[in-house]
Parts: sequence; C-alpha cells; structure tokens
Amino acid sequence: MARMAHPDPAAPRLAALAALLADETRATFCLALLDGRAWTAGELARHASVAPSTASEHLGRLVAGGLLAEERQGRHRYLRLAGERVAHLVEDLAAHASPGPAPARPRSLGAATADRALARGRTCYDHLAGRLGITIADAMTARGLLRQDTGFALTDDGLRWFDGLGIGLDPGSRRPLARSCLDWTERRAHLAGAAGAALCRYALEAGWCVRIGSGRAVRATAEGERALREHLGIDPESIR
Repeated sequence: MARMAHPDPAAPRLAALAALLADETRATFCLALLDGRAWTAGELARHASVAPSTASEHLGRLVAGGLLAEERQGRHRYLRLAGERVAHLVEDLAAHASPGPAPARPRSLGAATADRALARGRTCYDHLAGRLGITIADAMTARGLLRQDTGFALTDDGLRWFDGLGIGLDPGSRRPLARSCLDWTERRAHLAGAAGAALCRYALEAGWCVRIGSGRAVRATAEGERALREHLGIDPESIR
C-alpha cells in the first residue's frame, strides 16, 4: 500500500526538532549554552552528569539537527548554540515548560540558591534576562527609551541614550535592533536583539554586572546599581 503524502510538509521537520529536545540531557546542554559562550564537550558532560561518550552522542545529534555549532581547536571540541534564533527558541520553550505558581521544591539548598540567582539575573544567549533584564526593560519604557506597545522598538531618545553611553549600535545590521524575548522566570518580555546584546556586553565590560560562577547567573555590582539608578532610575532593592 502506497504511503500517503503528509498534508503539511513542515510536520516531519517539526517532529524531528521536537525529538531533539525530547531528552533531558540534550535539553540540559541547550539550557547551559544559553549563556552565550562556547563550552567544551567535557564541560557539558560534567554539567549534565553524564559520561563523555554519552555526551558526545547527544552533542552529535544536536549539531546534525542544526541546534548547535561546533568548532575544534587542537584536541578540544567547542560547542555553542547555532545562533540567536536557536537561543530564542530554547528560552521560549523553557518559558512554556516552566512550573506554575507552585513550583516543585528544589532538590537541595545548592539548587535553590542557583535557582534564585538565575531568577534574579542571568544572560539569555547574549542579553540580560531574569528580574534584572525585566527591570531594565521596564525602566527604559517608563523613560521613553523603549516602546513595547507594538513589539519592542527603540525610540529616538533611546538611540540617543545608547549613543550617550558610548554603546555602539549598527543600524545597518540584518539583526533586529530591538526585539522582545519571553522571560521564563518572570513570564514577561525582556530586551533582546542587537540593542539587548550591546547593552549586556557593555554592562559586563563596564563592571555594572558580573557573572556568578561559571554559569548564566549574573548580578549587578555596587557600581552597576549606582549606574542603573543614575541612568534609568532603578531602585537597587528591585534587582537584589
């Protein structure tokens, strides 16, 4: 009996994509790589608590499926998310999969502390997320630097604000200047796109924020709290 053609040619591709993430180890790898940095296969294996051979098999599937990109330097194999679109996909899926008002109890005190740190502030690929990212987006909107009514867009005042801080933006870039990204802990949108990436990079380089450990969590420094109050009117208590 001849096999009938599928009514929607995108369905097999969607099913294949879903299958890639339908494994806890592969999902753990993708979430870890949301910090925007390249990890070695060994680092990812240790992070997911799996054997190197198991990690290699899963990473191969993610690379073949187009979710990860790899680069070899000497004997090391570095993996990163394949691009911003993949990062947004993973973050959006995490937002939909996150628990409701009564989340499961963390497995340990260490897990609870890590969860709180991620919720307070983190990088989402190359921009700021968590309560820190949401607070910045809200402050920019309140000051007329960012519009959220018809999708995210920088205003003329917003462009001047970036320029005044010395944060370069490339208006000719093919990447959207500003776009919203659904935050999986806050359930609201934070600032992504070229502007979000430039602001995150500036915040880290200027010492406004520092990474906590080797993961995605970040926190505002004392200098950053002063700067965010001065430039955006943010109360330091709201981001602690």
